[in-house]
Amino acid sequence: MNREQHGTRHVPVLLTRAGELLDPVLDAPAAVYLDATLGLGGHAEYFLRTHPELRLVGLDRDTRALALATERLRPYADRITLVHTRYDGIADALAQAGLPATESVSGILMDLGVSSMQLDEAERGFAYSVDAPLDMRMDATTGPTAADVLNTYSKGEIARVLRVYGEERFANRIAAEVVRRRARQPLRTSAELVSLLYDTIPAPARRTGGHPAKRTFQALRVEVNGELDSLRAALPAALAALRPGGRIVVMSYQSLEDRVVKHELADRAKSRTPVGLPVELPGMGPEFRILTRGAEQAGPAEIEQNPRAAPVRMRAAEKIVQDAE
Repeated sequence: MNREQHGTRHVPVLLTRAGELLDPVLDAPAAVYLDATLGLGGHAEYFLRTHPELRLVGLDRDTRALALATERLRPYADRITLVHTRYDGIADALAQAGLPATESVSGILMDLGVSSMQLDEAERGFAYSVDAPLDMRMDATTGPTAADVLNTYSKGEIARVLRVYGEERFANRIAAEVVRRRARQPLRTSAELVSLLYDTIPAPARRTGGHPAKRTFQALRVEVNGELDSLRAALPAALAALRPGGRIVVMSYQSLEDRVVKHELADRAKSRTPVGLPVELPGMGPEFRILTRGAEQAGPAEIEQNPRAAPVRMRAAEKIVQDAE
């Protein structure tokens, strides 16, 4: 739930704070900005406008988003390379831009999760509030749909998806009901799934913790799009791509994503010198410096302007310039 409203010039989530963190490194000569989740190009447009010499490499798996971003960023066409790929395709995207996979990028933004455009286009099936085919693919050109997951996975596999990716307490009960109903007729629409969830989740649980379909829809979306596996692969590639002194900003919208980001950055910010040695060994110091205190959140004013910013958790880090040995 991350990018600007489709068809508007709505301010992207945490734009001011992202600018505070990335602007200093994007002012450098020959700076390259990697937007790993381009969306409709709101963040990218800001940085291209603010830094007249900046070069952009933008990635998105959604062909519709890429087409709209291409149009939006047309004034900067001579400074941009846009690539149709998941964010774990960073190395290939940089190669397409004629850049090495390591130490070639000054600043990186990863704005994770499903975009506002994808939520607003009912036919994509991301929203549980609108009846639509159970698709949920961010890249509509490839891969299984949410309906495929529900209608072909075993009961145990469905329960695992709901429990691990949705942290759903009633995963086993929901999986059993899915298997029972699909034996009569395959599940095809979001309304069918929402009805199943209302019938399956106990009434007391439905009255707390938000909409009873929220966790199941999140779990299916993460599974369909391989989001956590992609993120685990993308983060090391992104950190390797940064130049010394370069910075990365990551915005997550659910706890599973934020946990992956937190652990990856925390590990890179630790000394690799064996415990007990009195001095830091050359080349064994921390690789990164954490720039945020914990996970930063959107303030009340931004949430009022854009309610979809409410769950955002932002983390940022800077690649340390290592002393010569």
